[in-house]
Amino acid sequence: MSVHVSPEARAAVTHLSGLAEIAPRYDGFLLDQWGVLHDGATPYPGAIDCLERLRSANKAIIILSNSGRGARENEELIARMGFARELYDHVVSAGDDARDALLTEQDPFYRGLGRRCYLFARDGEDHLIDGLGLSRVERIEDADFLFTLSMNPPQQSLAGCRSVLDAAIARDLPMICGNPDLYRVHADGTLHEAPGLVARAYTEMGGRVRYHGKPEPRIYRSSLRRLGLASRQVLAVGDSLEHDVAGATGAGIDVAFIAGGIHRKDLGWPTPDTVERASCARLFGISGWAPGYVLPYFAW
Repeated sequence: MSVHVSPEARAAVTHLSGLAEIAPRYDGFLLDQWGVLHDGATPYPGAIDCLERLRSANKAIIILSNSGRGARENEELIARMGFARELYDHVVSAGDDARDALLTEQDPFYRGLGRRCYLFARDGEDHLIDGLGLSRVERIEDADFLFTLSMNPPQQSLAGCRSVLDAAIARDLPMICGNPDLYRVHADGTLHEAPGLVARAYTEMGGRVRYHGKPEPRIYRSSLRRLGLASRQVLAVGDSLEHDVAGATGAGIDVAFIAGGIHRKDLGWPTPDTVERASCARLFGISGWAPGYVLPYFAW
């Protein structure tokens, strides 16, 4: 939920030209993927160099992604784009956080879910529920719960899911969302629907949804444990105010907002590499979230 950001808080935001200006203050970094490191197909200019400089300074790095895929698949994805494995310590994904909760959480919500799952995922991604002891069903009438992990727009869309959600609401089925992103930036700069839209629609219909990934606190707690660092020692870097900035702020972690990601078209750009400060302040006021720092891109 958004909170009011005072004019004083918006004015306190520090605009940077590169990460080098603040990197020495932190021992660890939580880095978003899409919109920060790459566009889904290629690295952003300066992103690999920035990672290399952080590693040369012995910084601990977790790539913290709202992807429904597991760590290994995300590692393979970024490796194909040129991100060497030695440039980071771990990938932590929302999907893995959700799968871990299904296996380990003692919360009655998870214990009472049942084993029959209606899966929202791309074609060919049934493996995302492997090892969980679940059976995928094709009809809502046979399901115990819904599991939302991935989407392949435009073939898969929120509009196309409406009848399924209506039927699930009628049966009061719970949902687990293992990818809460609402939109994803693609290589051509357009925004495509993401699985979080399905989960949000179900929530607005009155459905019971448990979300995993950013901005939920569980994934930040596990990431800090992996780093072995306190929140004050870590900087989060992301492009989504609703997920990256809100999540890090809630976890007590400083956060740098990348203006050239998902919110790029909401902002003014006097030059291709310079974001207009006034437009940032307006966006922060509208969203209800203000970061500590703003960078045009993830670059040194």
